Order: sequence, then C-alpha cells, then structure tokens
Amino acid sequence: MSWLTEYVRPKIRGLLKREVPDNLWTNCESCEQMILVKDLRRAMNVCPHCGHHMRATVQQRLEWTFDKGEFTRIELPKAPVDPLSFRDRKRYTDRLKDERAKSQLEESMAVAHGRIGGHDAVVAVMAFEFIAGTMGAALGEAFLAAARLAILQQAPLIVFTASGGARMQEGMLSLMQMPRTTIAVEMLREAKLPYIVVMTNPTTGGVSASFAMLGDIQIAEPNALIGFAGQRVIEDTVREKLPEGFQRAEYLLDHGMLDMVVARPELPAILGTLIGQLNHAHITPPAA
Repeated sequence: MSWLTEYVRPKIRGLLKREVPDNLWTNCESCEQMILVKDLRRAMNVCPHCGHHMRATVQQRLEWTFDKGEFTRIELPKAPVDPLSFRDRKRYTDRLKDERAKSQLEESMAVAHGRIGGHDAVVAVMAFEFIAGTMGAALGEAFLAAARLAILQQAPLIVFTASGGARMQEGMLSLMQMPRTTIAVEMLREAKLPYIVVMTNPTTGGVSASFAMLGDIQIAEPNALIGFAGQRVIEDTVREKLPEGFQRAEYLLDHGMLDMVVARPELPAILGTLIGQLNHAHITPPAA
C-alpha cells in the first residue's frame, strides 16, 4: 500500500466527517446570503451584503447604545398577573412562564441608565423576543418607571420600540396602557426633558398609536415596518392599492412622520449628539 492510501486518505476522511457547529453560520432574512454569526454580531446584526437590519435582543440594544456597553438595569414594578384568567391554547400564566424561561426576561420592556456620548441618559427597550413585544400592564408600569427615573436624574429618555401591539390576553387592560404611557410622556414634557423614540422593525398597533409617535425626535432604523393596522387590512377597508413601501421608515420620512432614518451602527453617535444639543438648549436661557 502506498502512502496515499495509508496516510492521506484517512486524513481526508477525518476532515469530511468533522462536524460544523449549527450556530456558525446564519442566513440573511432579506437577501438569503450566508453570513458568519461572529461577523453578523460584529456588524450589530446588520447584513454585510444588503444592509438589512435584523432583530436585536434587549441585551444587545443596551450594550450597543451605552458608552463602552456599561449600564445599570433597574428593577421594575410588578403588575397584576393574569387579571382576566385568560386562556387560549394554554393558560396565560403558563405562557408567561414559558416566555420568561425562553427569553430570560421578566416582561416585554427593560429599563437601564448610563451614559450616551458622555451624557446621562435613561433607556427603555422593548423586547420583541417576549410575546412579540406586546403591550400589557407590566409594560405600562415599566414605561412609567422609566419616565420617573429620567425625571429623578434630570436625564433624557430614549425608547426603542419593537412591538406587535396590545396584548390580547389582557383585553381592555392592555389598551389602558395607551393613555398611561401618554401621561408619562406629558410628565417628561412638564419636566422639560428630551424624549427620543427609535422605532425598529416592527412598531405596530397600540404602541404606534401611543408613546411611539410622541417623541420630541422621531428616529427609525432603515426599512422598519411602522403603522397601526396591517397593509392588507387597510387595502380591504379603503378598497385601494397602497403605494410601494407604504408603512416603511423611508416612506414615513418622506411624508413628515419621522425626523430621520439612521443605520444601526450610527445610532449611538447620533443619539449622543442629539442629547448634547437638547441638553444645551434646555439649560441655555433665551436671548434678551
């Protein structure tokens, strides 16, 4: 037998049998190109081929937004659990338990404080990974807590939205969070503190109809879906074909609903600049 059969062939077979980890590669949801997971994370979950912005977790948002990824999470007030004793395919209490185990989050919003561009800031992030970021009583409590913390620290509040709307398992109680969060925004207005909203994909339903559209500055990530009702529902209601790109961030920017569309890697610097300018405007007295 030659050295080819005794040495080379076994080595080749060993290479072919070597298992590739399942989490080494992923596919872009938009262009379907393969991407190394480590490259995707380095690019803040933005596809290097087409620029598509994939979803991000709460932890990722906070690390990307605050200076050096340093921040302090706050404990949020508890809300009544399952006040309607709701059940669909499973009990609401069981669904919450499963979601908490899967996402390692208590609810669909997390709040933290730290520094952005050298300025103190409070950040609230909606967790799409927790029941599609739906808004219930716990989210209302979290938003109020974020506003109160911003007032206590005399710091701006930045909210990252990502939601499918109101949480059906809480019925009317979920809809009551729309006026509650609006009151929290008014508290910030009275305290003369900046309120900045960053809308990510998707921002829909009761969230888009309340605190998501009340920012002093409205920002969105590229191609984010933003709207109240779905496009098909609107077309069936008005019996007309909607324009291309309707409810996408760029369309809303062109029609005056947004102040800017910012790519994710540029967001921290933009937020830092805006906070600095708004803080300066707040403390600078008007010219005589």
